Amino acid sequence: MDPLPSLWTEPCEGGLRFEVVSRGDWVPGRLFLPSGPGPFPLILVQHGAGSSKDDPIMDTVSAPWVEGGAAVARLDFPLHGERTDAKLTGRVLAALAEGSGASSLDLGLWPDLHAQAVSDLRQAVSALSGRDEIDGERVGYAGFSLGGILGAAFCASDPRVRVAALALAGGGLAPSPFDPTDHVGAFAPRPLLLVNARDDQRIPQARAEALHAAAGQASEVAWFDGGHGELPGAALKRIWRFLAGPLGL
Repeated sequence: MDPLPSLWTEPCEGGLRFEVVSRGDWVPGRLFLPSGPGPFPLILVQHGAGSSKDDPIMDTVSAPWVEGGAAVARLDFPLHGERTDAKLTGRVLAALAEGSGASSLDLGLWPDLHAQAVSDLRQAVSALSGRDEIDGERVGYAGFSLGGILGAAFCASDPRVRVAALALAGGGLAPSPFDPTDHVGAFAPRPLLLVNARDDQRIPQARAEALHAAAGQASEVAWFDGGHGELPGAALKRIWRFLAGPLGL
């Protein structure tokens, strides 16, 4: 982690566009602030595979949380959004596809993808915590699909994260030691919510339960009807209520 993370911002629709330096790369993100002087708790909200920080679905998720008093930051994961690579992005998506036959070990992308994503999130917290509007002592995380898979290691390794929710994630989709099951247990005793969909074809029940088992009994588990990317509003409200308490909202 860079000792002095750089932060560059400019206004964008509804908030601020920012870039932060991580492992020599400029990582783009968006920050949304509630009305009022703050300082506000910070929730990192991370997208799924093939999505980005600018996906309208991400607005649906995070807009009510901003109205509820949280500052929300969203980054483009490596090889996603503004960081998409014509060749490598497709290979990552193939490795994540359930039953695709693609070997993530053969691709050789997981070590760098994992290290870059964890660094990106840590650097974003460090840089954004330097803003007057942000309370760096109250940080939460909500990751969806790939956001849950990569976010498990970040949350476990960064003590600044007080509370986390990992949705539509599961175990066995990345080689050890980069799978979320290798890290999620280290988040305890901090509060952790695991949310999955009963009809998810990409993260079937066995993979979800593998992650639940690795998290341990201190975590909470919630199942909702729907498929991958089809979590109902009740699931998002459950995540918000879970995050809000430890963040003082």
